[in-house]
Parts: sequence; structure tokens; C-alpha cells
Amino acid sequence: MTRAGPDFAIEARLRRKGVWPVAGVDEVGRGPLAGPVAAAAVILDPKRPPSGLDDSKVLTQKQREEAFERIMASALAVSVAFVTAQEIDRINIRRASLAAMARAVAGLSQTPAYLLVDGNDPPPVACPCRAIVKGDATALSIAAASIVAKVARDAMMRRVAILYPHYGFETNVGYAARKHLEAIARHGASPAHRLSFSPLREV
Repeated sequence: MTRAGPDFAIEARLRRKGVWPVAGVDEVGRGPLAGPVAAAAVILDPKRPPSGLDDSKVLTQKQREEAFERIMASALAVSVAFVTAQEIDRINIRRASLAAMARAVAGLSQTPAYLLVDGNDPPPVACPCRAIVKGDATALSIAAASIVAKVARDAMMRRVAILYPHYGFETNVGYAARKHLEAIARHGASPAHRLSFSPLREV
């Protein structure tokens, strides 16, 4: 059975009820050992929603980057926010992810009337929101946010790789790949690492 992918149905229903603008919100980077957690908030133009969007995890890097360009060219508003590894260590990854999403929403150039948020843990924001498990595979606005956050975070990790070249951040973007774990064992932690995460706690 072919997977349908996300669509604009939820956003369109809200708009027909006079609830607009609607922003999709998602975060990426909960699992890596290094780098920030990133979040994006996106308000799509209902007159020209971009094609080819999906959960960022099922797209190739090339597909994500092409989709990112279409989103940036057509969306009514886009905002990205990061929470650093140091802040993650201080407040924990769950609170850091929620903070990143709240900051992304606050950074939008338009104030949303409603949020569609991926997962089951909505951020601390004033406007009404709906948390949707696997929302990036359901709502087009959330899929757009997942793509923007992923592309933005990956680009940041490629820049971090220039500062700390031992760890392979340009390819593993901070996740626990074998080369990354071997580099931690050999060189210890860098300032980009999350020291509260195992195995960094033991190093």
C-alpha cells in the first residue's frame, strides 16, 4: 500500500473556520551527542503550498535541500531557532526542545492564530495549538517545519565540523556514528558536545 504523505487538509479546515494564520512547528536533533537542538516554525501560503514535502526523515539530503528552497521561496513566514549543547546540558533535552520550538514561534514575522506541532509535547506558547503524533507525515505545515529545521541544523553542523574536524560532524551531524565514537574515545569531548549524554558523561 502506497504511503499518502502529508497534505494541507488540517490547515485548510482551520482557515475555513477563520483560524489563520496556522504555523507548523517541528524540532530536530534530540538524539545527537553534539550540536544544538533546532526547531522551525513555518506558515505556508494556502494559495501555493510547495510540492514534494514529506517527513524530513524519509527524504534524501538532495530532496530536503530542494524542498527547503521551495519552502523559503513560497512560505508566508519561516523562523528557525537553536538551543546550544551547553543549554541542553543545563536544562535537559526535553526542555531544550520545547524552548527551541517556542523561540521559533516567537521569531515568526506573522503572529500565528494556531499551531500544529509534531509529537505529543506542545511548547510553552500563548496561542492555541494541536500536538499531532507523526505530524510531519500528516500536516504539510509540520512537514515543512521538519525540513527547514533539519536542513538548517545540518548546515550548522557542517560549519561546526570546520572548528572540530576530528569527529566527522560534516557527515554524522553529531549522531553516534562509529567514527564519532572513536574520535570521542581518542580526543575527548569538544565544546560542541552534550556532556550530559552518555558516553560523554563517562569520558
